[in-house]
Amino acid sequence: MIDAAAAQTPGVSWLLTDYRGFGASRGSPSEKNLLSDALVWHRYAVQELHVGRVFALGRSLGSGVAVRLAAQRPLAGVILVTPFDSLTTVAQRYYPYLPVKWLLRHRFDSLSLAPRIDLPMLCLIAGRDEMIPPAHAERLYQAWLGPKRKAVLSGAQHNDVDAAPEFWPSIRRFVA
Repeated sequence: MIDAAAAQTPGVSWLLTDYRGFGASRGSPSEKNLLSDALVWHRYAVQELHVGRVFALGRSLGSGVAVRLAAQRPLAGVILVTPFDSLTTVAQRYYPYLPVKWLLRHRFDSLSLAPRIDLPMLCLIAGRDEMIPPAHAERLYQAWLGPKRKAVLSGAQHNDVDAAPEFWPSIRRFVA
């Protein structure tokens, strides 16, 4: 959820959506479906709302969607919050005894796309992320082709990263 007071940036509007199957949204959340939704929302922003500069902001699982969108559509930039290199590598960390490469249907392999994406990227890493250890975000950051900025929010955890003092100022500077 976006904190309205914290998110106020002159000239910036936010288009927020629920993943399929979450909130007020219906359907099944899959990598294919979430990317399809992102493409529809991008087209809506550009063609219907006539937005000139579109940024994709993806948090956690949404970072995988934002990276896929960035690989397929022109964007002014990408903001990745608590991102990961691939869902497979995160799952392998938690389940080293399972063949997750063969079991996981939705891989969200951002690491394989990053070296081909020549767009500006802001990577916001929760320094105390208990769900997606910072090493996964660091690998994605290092592989990114385009210009990039990183902010490690040292005291932040996965679910409170947006409360970190530098979270919104970092985003404001990036979109300015």
